[in-house]
Amino acid sequence: MRAWRVRELGEPAAVLRLEDVEPPAPRPGEVAVQVAAAALNFPDILLCRGEYQDRPELPFTPGLELSGTVDGKRVLGNPTLGAGALAEHTVAPESALFPVPDDMPDEAAAALHITYQTGYLALHTRAGLQPGETLLVHAGAGGVGSAAVQLGKAAGARVVATAGGPEKVKVLEELGVDLAVDYRSDDFVAAVKDFTGGRGADVVYDPVGGDTFDRSTKCVAFEGRILVVGFTSGRIPEARANHVLVKNYSVVGVHWGLYNRMRPDVPRRIHDELCRLWADRLIDPLVSQVVPFEDAPAALVALGSRGTHGKVVVRVGAA
Repeated sequence: MRAWRVRELGEPAAVLRLEDVEPPAPRPGEVAVQVAAAALNFPDILLCRGEYQDRPELPFTPGLELSGTVDGKRVLGNPTLGAGALAEHTVAPESALFPVPDDMPDEAAAALHITYQTGYLALHTRAGLQPGETLLVHAGAGGVGSAAVQLGKAAGARVVATAGGPEKVKVLEELGVDLAVDYRSDDFVAAVKDFTGGRGADVVYDPVGGDTFDRSTKCVAFEGRILVVGFTSGRIPEARANHVLVKNYSVVGVHWGLYNRMRPDVPRRIHDELCRLWADRLIDPLVSQVVPFEDAPAALVALGSRGTHGKVVVRVGAA
């Protein structure tokens, strides 16, 4: 089979090699998966660099999210780390795979899992988002942010979202946000305060960190919740405990992967809810590009340079 392999750490374009290798053999608790599509994520870039929180042994195949088949049945989920989705065949823990709705395309199925699971967990389990509340989503045109935007609208929230540049602001408008803010030219703090009559955002969804987190503390509402989802800015911010106390807001961690180990019932329940939302057409993964298997490294480069919006999906198996 063909697989993209990393034999030394570095930037994806420099270290990924397309090789012919034997399909990995399932270990106890694992199943063999024929991969149909792989959705790309920023952690795939970190894996190639050796900067991800988990580091598989060299050589390895990146790709954290897939759709495919197991014994003819369509599935989506996470392959075993190191035996990733950027391969024609892989292995996955049986517990990490979920059924795909019959009417969901492979590309959408590959893009549904990590970002929508994270978004649903964050907004509902961790933040308790209520209808009518104001949700501020940072980087709303990206894969992570667009999922949160759709889930927020489905929950009945008023959604404010930020993005960089007119093209990505247009994406936000097409997603149906109540207010789109170009953070390159406008101050999102002032925009949120104006939109809410000075109250601020009840929930802030922050996959960016750095200065974005710092400034979000200036527009979070009384009893608001700032969801710490990630740090794509490259800087991990520090929450000022005195400011949290004075404004009575919460800083809430969102580590979805931990639930797979600590409370595996939660991802199962969330998947059922996501399938219901899909059936009602309240969510629809924003897949902006479907690229051939051979173009996976270039697609990761574009993702890392913020030259994409929504999710980028690699078509692995036959359409």
